[in-house]
Amino acid sequence: MKYDKADIERRMAGAVESLKGDLSGLRTGRANTALLDPVVVEVYGSMMPLNQVATVSAPEPRMLSVQVWDKANVSAVEKGISKANLGLNPMQDGQTIRLPLPDLNEERRKELAKLAGEYGEKAKIAIRNVRRDANEALKEDEKKKEISEDDRKRLEDEVQKLTDKYVSDTDAAVEKKVQEILTQ
Repeated sequence: MKYDKADIERRMAGAVESLKGDLSGLRTGRANTALLDPVVVEVYGSMMPLNQVATVSAPEPRMLSVQVWDKANVSAVEKGISKANLGLNPMQDGQTIRLPLPDLNEERRKELAKLAGEYGEKAKIAIRNVRRDANEALKEDEKKKEISEDDRKRLEDEVQKLTDKYVSDTDAAVEKKVQEILTQ
Protein backbone atom coordinates (compact mmCIF):
# COMPACT_ATOMS: atom_id res chain seq x y z
CA MET A 1 0.00 0.00 0.00
CA LYS A 2 1.48 3.30 -1.09
CA TYR A 3 1.14 6.58 0.86
CA ASP A 4 -1.30 8.87 -0.98
CA LYS A 5 -1.94 12.27 0.60
CA ALA A 6 -4.86 13.13 -1.73
CA ASP A 7 -6.63 9.86 -0.84
CA ILE A 8 -6.10 10.48 2.89
CA GLU A 9 -7.53 14.01 2.61
CA ARG A 10 -10.48 12.75 0.53
CA ARG A 11 -11.31 10.08 3.12
CA MET A 12 -11.01 12.48 6.07
CA ALA A 13 -13.10 15.12 4.30
CA GLY A 14 -15.65 12.39 3.52
CA ALA A 15 -16.00 11.65 7.24
CA VAL A 16 -16.68 15.35 7.94
CA GLU A 17 -19.21 15.56 5.06
CA SER A 18 -20.99 12.45 6.32
CA LEU A 19 -21.14 14.05 9.78
CA LYS A 20 -22.66 17.23 8.33
CA GLY A 21 -25.32 15.11 6.61
CA ASP A 22 -26.11 13.34 9.90
CA LEU A 23 -26.28 16.65 11.76
CA SER A 24 -28.62 18.22 9.20
CA GLY A 25 -31.13 15.48 10.02
CA LEU A 26 -31.27 16.54 13.68
CA ARG A 27 -34.26 18.70 14.42
CA THR A 28 -33.53 22.17 15.77
CA GLY A 29 -37.04 23.58 15.86
CA ARG A 30 -36.60 25.24 12.49
CA ALA A 31 -38.10 23.46 9.46
CA ASN A 32 -35.44 21.62 7.48
CA THR A 33 -36.33 19.25 4.63
CA ALA A 34 -33.36 17.00 5.57
CA LEU A 35 -35.38 16.03 8.64
CA LEU A 36 -37.44 13.70 6.44
CA ASP A 37 -34.45 12.08 4.66
CA PRO A 38 -34.58 8.89 6.79
CA VAL A 39 -38.30 8.35 6.02
CA VAL A 40 -39.09 5.31 3.86
CA VAL A 41 -42.54 4.62 2.45
CA GLU A 42 -44.12 1.34 1.37
CA VAL A 43 -45.48 1.95 -2.13
CA TYR A 44 -45.91 -0.23 -5.22
CA GLY A 45 -45.01 -3.29 -3.13
CA SER A 46 -41.56 -2.06 -2.03
CA MET A 47 -39.90 0.37 0.39
CA MET A 48 -38.84 3.67 -1.19
CA PRO A 49 -37.27 6.85 0.20
CA LEU A 50 -39.83 9.62 0.70
CA ASN A 51 -38.08 11.88 -1.82
CA GLN A 52 -38.87 9.34 -4.60
CA VAL A 53 -42.65 9.59 -4.11
CA ALA A 54 -43.13 13.20 -2.99
CA THR A 55 -41.65 16.70 -2.92
CA VAL A 56 -40.66 17.99 0.51
CA SER A 57 -40.54 21.73 1.16
CA ALA A 58 -40.42 24.14 4.09
CA PRO A 59 -42.98 26.86 3.28
CA GLU A 60 -42.78 28.35 6.79
CA PRO A 61 -40.07 28.36 9.48
CA ARG A 62 -42.02 25.86 11.63
CA MET A 63 -43.80 23.81 8.95
CA LEU A 64 -42.80 21.11 6.49
CA SER A 65 -44.99 20.32 3.51
CA VAL A 66 -44.97 16.98 1.65
CA GLN A 67 -46.57 17.10 -1.80
CA VAL A 68 -47.32 13.46 -2.74
CA TRP A 69 -47.15 12.88 -6.52
CA ASP A 70 -49.61 9.96 -6.70
CA LYS A 71 -52.91 10.35 -4.84
CA ALA A 72 -52.95 6.59 -4.12
CA ASN A 73 -49.78 6.93 -2.01
CA VAL A 74 -50.93 9.68 0.38
CA SER A 75 -51.90 7.36 3.23
CA ALA A 76 -48.74 5.25 2.75
CA VAL A 77 -46.61 8.44 2.99
CA GLU A 78 -48.50 9.53 6.10
CA LYS A 79 -47.91 6.10 7.67
CA GLY A 80 -44.19 6.19 6.74
CA ILE A 81 -43.74 9.59 8.40
CA SER A 82 -45.49 8.37 11.56
CA LYS A 83 -43.39 5.16 11.64
CA ALA A 84 -40.15 7.17 11.34
CA ASN A 85 -40.69 8.26 14.95
CA LEU A 86 -39.63 11.87 14.37
CA GLY A 87 -42.13 13.32 16.82
CA LEU A 88 -44.13 14.88 14.01
CA ASN A 89 -47.92 14.87 13.66
CA PRO A 90 -48.87 14.56 9.94
CA MET A 91 -52.03 16.42 8.82
CA GLN A 92 -53.46 15.42 5.45
CA ASP A 93 -54.78 18.12 3.14
CA GLY A 94 -55.66 16.50 -0.21
CA GLN A 95 -52.41 15.35 -1.81
CA THR A 96 -50.38 17.49 0.58
CA ILE A 97 -49.31 16.43 4.06
CA ARG A 98 -48.50 19.27 6.44
CA LEU A 99 -46.09 18.69 9.31
CA PRO A 100 -46.10 21.44 11.95
CA LEU A 101 -42.92 21.31 14.03
CA PRO A 102 -43.71 21.33 17.74
CA ASP A 103 -41.55 23.29 20.15
CA LEU A 104 -38.67 21.28 21.57
CA ASN A 105 -38.70 20.88 25.33
CA GLU A 106 -35.49 21.23 27.32
CA GLU A 107 -35.08 17.47 27.80
CA ARG A 108 -35.41 16.78 24.06
CA ARG A 109 -32.92 19.55 23.26
CA LYS A 110 -30.36 17.93 25.58
CA GLU A 111 -30.95 14.53 23.96
CA LEU A 112 -30.42 16.04 20.50
CA ALA A 113 -27.26 17.85 21.65
CA LYS A 114 -25.93 14.57 23.07
CA LEU A 115 -26.76 12.78 19.80
CA ALA A 116 -24.88 15.47 17.85
CA GLY A 117 -21.87 14.78 20.09
CA GLU A 118 -22.15 11.04 19.37
CA TYR A 119 -22.23 11.72 15.63
CA GLY A 120 -19.11 13.87 16.05
CA GLU A 121 -17.34 11.09 17.95
CA LYS A 122 -18.10 8.60 15.14
CA ALA A 123 -16.65 11.01 12.59
CA LYS A 124 -13.49 11.45 14.69
CA ILE A 125 -13.09 7.68 14.93
CA ALA A 126 -13.35 7.46 11.13
CA ILE A 127 -10.71 10.19 10.77
CA ARG A 128 -8.38 8.42 13.23
CA ASN A 129 -8.84 5.16 11.32
CA VAL A 130 -7.69 6.93 8.14
CA ARG A 131 -4.65 8.22 10.09
CA ARG A 132 -3.86 4.70 11.32
CA ASP A 133 -4.11 3.29 7.77
CA ALA A 134 -1.82 6.04 6.45
CA ASN A 135 0.78 5.48 9.18
CA GLU A 136 0.74 1.73 8.54
CA ALA A 137 1.27 2.38 4.82
CA LEU A 138 4.23 4.63 5.66
CA LYS A 139 5.81 1.96 7.89
CA GLU A 140 5.32 -0.59 5.13
CA ASP A 141 6.92 1.74 2.58
CA GLU A 142 9.88 2.22 4.95
CA LYS A 143 10.24 -1.58 5.42
CA LYS A 144 10.32 -2.01 1.64
CA LYS A 145 13.07 0.65 1.57
CA GLU A 146 10.89 2.90 -0.64
CA ILE A 147 11.25 5.80 1.81
CA SER A 148 13.77 6.66 4.52
CA GLU A 149 13.04 6.80 8.25
CA ASP A 150 13.26 10.62 8.10
CA ASP A 151 10.73 10.71 5.25
CA ARG A 152 8.40 8.43 7.20
CA LYS A 153 8.56 10.69 10.26
CA ARG A 154 8.03 13.82 8.17
CA LEU A 155 5.03 12.25 6.39
CA GLU A 156 3.59 10.98 9.70
CA ASP A 157 3.74 14.58 10.97
CA GLU A 158 1.92 15.66 7.80
CA VAL A 159 -0.77 12.99 8.40
CA GLN A 160 -1.11 14.16 12.02
CA LYS A 161 -1.60 17.76 10.86
CA LEU A 162 -4.36 16.62 8.48
CA THR A 163 -5.93 14.59 11.30
CA ASP A 164 -5.87 17.62 13.62
CA LYS A 165 -7.42 19.81 10.92
CA TYR A 166 -10.32 17.43 10.22
CA VAL A 167 -10.92 16.67 13.90
CA SER A 168 -11.09 20.45 14.45
CA ASP A 169 -13.59 20.77 11.54
CA THR A 170 -15.65 18.00 13.18
CA ASP A 171 -15.64 19.75 16.55
CA ALA A 172 -16.67 23.04 14.93
CA ALA A 173 -19.58 21.42 13.04
CA VAL A 174 -20.83 19.68 16.19
CA GLU A 175 -20.45 22.84 18.31
CA LYS A 176 -22.40 24.88 15.74
CA LYS A 177 -25.22 22.30 15.67
CA VAL A 178 -25.35 22.05 19.49
CA GLN A 179 -25.66 25.86 19.73
CA GLU A 180 -28.41 25.78 17.10
CA ILE A 181 -30.29 23.07 19.06
CA LEU A 182 -29.95 24.71 22.47
CA THR A 183 -30.75 28.29 21.44
CA GLN A 184 -33.86 27.77 19.30
